[in-house]
Formats: sequence, structure tokens, C-alpha cells
Amino acid sequence: MPLIDVALLLLVAVVWGFNFIVIKIGIQNFPPILFSALRFLFAALPLVFFLPRPAVSWRIVVGIGLVLGVVKFSLLFIAMDVGLSPGLASLLLQSQVFFTVALAAVFYGTRPRSTQVAGILLAFAGMAVIAGTVDASFTYLGLGLALASGLAWAFSNMLTRAAGNVDMLALMVWASLVPPIPLALISLATEGWERDVVALQALSWQGVGAVVYIAYVATIFGFGVWGLMIRKHGVSTVAPFSLLVPIFGMSFSALVLGESFGPLRLAGALLVVCGLILTVLGPRLIDRLRASPAAQKAG
Repeated sequence: MPLIDVALLLLVAVVWGFNFIVIKIGIQNFPPILFSALRFLFAALPLVFFLPRPAVSWRIVVGIGLVLGVVKFSLLFIAMDVGLSPGLASLLLQSQVFFTVALAAVFYGTRPRSTQVAGILLAFAGMAVIAGTVDASFTYLGLGLALASGLAWAFSNMLTRAAGNVDMLALMVWASLVPPIPLALISLATEGWERDVVALQALSWQGVGAVVYIAYVATIFGFGVWGLMIRKHGVSTVAPFSLLVPIFGMSFSALVLGESFGPLRLAGALLVVCGLILTVLGPRLIDRLRASPAAQKAG
């Protein structure tokens, strides 16, 4: 892979890691569901007028918009609003990797490899350790909502897999057309029009910046580069770079917000990251070892 492509993928991981800091800023300026509605509104506009609709059925586009946009991000934003720090959010959201492996086994009959099973068990052991550190800044509700958000993301991954080899940026832009109206209605019903109006009237540069970053930098730039790299180099080559997102997310949270993890949380986080590495990279490593000349001679 050319050095420039490696640098772009590292930049995307940095952008997505810092995105959790931006989400925290956003929900300090807007009710969480309203913030999510604004994110998808501006992620869709104006690019939807310039990018052709991907060659997939509306059922797939609407499904991704509802599951990823309405369910996954609402759960994540609410989790961070009720008691989940950006650093832990960036880590716990990666449960989507493990849920995706499980759902692929259910829907596609894809049997998990032994390293993936070991990785999943290791990661959930780490999450259990983290759950034991609940305090005033981290609640069981926030933990549960983050894991539910990861599960919703895994269901969205199943829909994305059904879409096949399409332009990821175009798919995200067109899917972003779906969430704004349902999210706006949910916000009015649950957060109240008074709270929404007050937030919009008290618009600050921080709030505007958060919407711009999450819509255009994290979504448009991030998924645009990610999709381009997948088309150039393949999913198996690009996917491991996503392992850097929680590392950057936790680092930014510590540096920018002063988040303190403590030895138990750090130990749990290390177990989760090791589980992610086993789940994502383990099968490929075993295949390479089996294909090596030494292994073939021994066989």
C-alpha cells in the first residue's frame, strides 16, 4: 500500500477517534436526538444532489438509514448524554465487530474461526471488567446503551453486506436522507419542542462546529476515503485500521477532556483491544502461517 494511502487511513482513524470528543460537545449544545437529526440532515445535503443513488434497492438504503441513523446513533448519543465518557464510548462501540461476527453466523452461516471466538470472549471479559468500574461519570445505563448501539451497527453491517460492492460515500449520503424526519419527530416527542427551540435559538460556534465536523469531516470525508481505500486495496487490508479508532478516542478524551481511566478500566480496555485484534487479524494470521513453506513441509 502506498505511503499516502496509509497516511489517509491513519487520518481517518484520527478523525473518527476525535469524533467522540465532538459528539460530547454537540450534546452539550443540543438535545442528543436533535443533534443526531442535524448530523444526518447536513450529511445528506447538498451532496445528495450531486451523487447518483447507488445501484441498490430502496429497501437497503432505507434500512441502513433507519438502523444506522435512527437507532444506532440515537442510542450512542443518549448513552453519552446519560453517563458514558467519550473515551469509553469509542471503545465500547467496537462491540459491533463481535456482534457482526455473531450475526454473520446466524444470517449467512459463516462459522466463526477459533481466534474470533477467543477474541470475542476476551473482549467481553474486558467489558465486564470495565462494567465493574461504574461511578458518577459512567453508568450502567450508558454501558447498556453503548452495547445496544454496537448491536444496531452490526445489523447495519448486514444490510451493507447485502448492498454488495457499491460506492460507500454515495450509499452513506443517500441513507442519510432517511433519519432526519424520524429523528426530528422523536426529538419533539421525547425532548420537547421547547428544549429544541431553545437550543437552536442559543446556537453557538461550538454547536455549529460540532455539526459541521460530524456531518462533513467524520461522515463525508471519513466514509469517502474509507470507501475509496476499500475499492483500491480490499476490505481485509483496510479494516484493521479501524482498530486504531478506540485508541485515538481514548487518547483524545484523556488529553482534551482530562478523562481518567484508572488501572481497572485500562486493564479492561487492553483486553477489549486485544480481543479486537484477535477477532479482526487472527484468522488472517493463521491462514498465513498455514500457507508458509515451513508449515507445508511439516504437513
